[in-house]
Amino acid sequence: MGGSSRENAHTLRRLHDGSGLLSAAAMRKLDETLPWYRALPAEDRSWVNLVAQAGISSFISWFSDPSVPPHGASEIFAAAPPELTRSISLQHTLQLVRLIVEVVEDHSDRLAAPGAERDLREAVLRYSREVAFSAAEVYARAAEVRGAWDARLEALVVDALVRGDADDALRSRVAALGWSGHGKALVLVGTTSAPLDDVRAAELRRATRRAADDALVGIQGERLVVVLGGEGDLRAGAELLLARFGPGPVVIGPSVASLDEAGRSAAAALAGLSAARAWPTAPRPVAADDLLPERVLVGDEVARRTLVEQAYRPLVAAGGSLLDTLAAHVEHGRSLEAAARVLYVHPNTVRYRLRKVAEVTGWDPLDAREAYVLQTALALGRLDET
Repeated sequence: MGGSSRENAHTLRRLHDGSGLLSAAAMRKLDETLPWYRALPAEDRSWVNLVAQAGISSFISWFSDPSVPPHGASEIFAAAPPELTRSISLQHTLQLVRLIVEVVEDHSDRLAAPGAERDLREAVLRYSREVAFSAAEVYARAAEVRGAWDARLEALVVDALVRGDADDALRSRVAALGWSGHGKALVLVGTTSAPLDDVRAAELRRATRRAADDALVGIQGERLVVVLGGEGDLRAGAELLLARFGPGPVVIGPSVASLDEAGRSAAAALAGLSAARAWPTAPRPVAADDLLPERVLVGDEVARRTLVEQAYRPLVAAGGSLLDTLAAHVEHGRSLEAAARVLYVHPNTVRYRLRKVAEVTGWDPLDAREAYVLQTALALGRLDET
């Protein structure tokens, strides 16, 4: 820094005396020239004001001994909460630095000792470059910390959803993670081929956010739990993520109206994952509701009630001979002729009644897999009546 020691000492005294003037001028210029600053909440504006004042004070301290490297942005931001880096971007911070430079330059004629105006301008430009470089480091560290915190918060949220804990605290945490809350939600679960490191976990999170409007990822050892939400085709979004799972079944829970009900989708998907081994030829992905018989085998009461309520009871309510015809068909090798002999009717009559069974229940007894579902529902319904 040029200039005589005497001139610099004189300038330094004038800077100390004029620090209040510089701070006031910076506050006015913030409000006049930066729309993003005016849009901030009052509390965040006060923190930005504090950061600007700290920048001016830091410059004056450095000017007293230019041989020492300038304080970086981390020291200037030290008095503000870490969350401020969420409210103002790196670009905004650089605008703030430029504004402080402009304020000092605007007042250099008044604050510098006679003949030292150029030295003061050069000093503030040198200082601003150092602060700008260090600001990038502050934001890089903040992003790293924020990413780690978001991942931990996301894991806690997914765990809570799996447990069915939907309360105001959970909604607040989900909102903090950027969940918009528009549209429906569903949960898909599967396993990984190997434990995910930070890089692969980050790639998985980016992929889920491309697959749906809203997404959450829970990495529970080798088990993956993904929550998708939004107004688009969530099933299609889930299928886009298949390659992110390891070998083995991937189960999609039923679509629910909102994230508040995601626990129901998660419970069905997790029960389906536990039971999927009993259906080795199941499609991938497989809907949890397509695994109802297998879920019953692992003790899923929801699956048991679903089969009774959606298959057995509608057939009972339909009256006539639909239930007897279904029983004869599944208990005699799914043969139309064998069922007809037992019922003393024509095979075409059996076929007609089975089509009615499909209309009433949604499962077609002429399909091998769906006949198995109906046979399970028949057995469960009989047990409930004993």
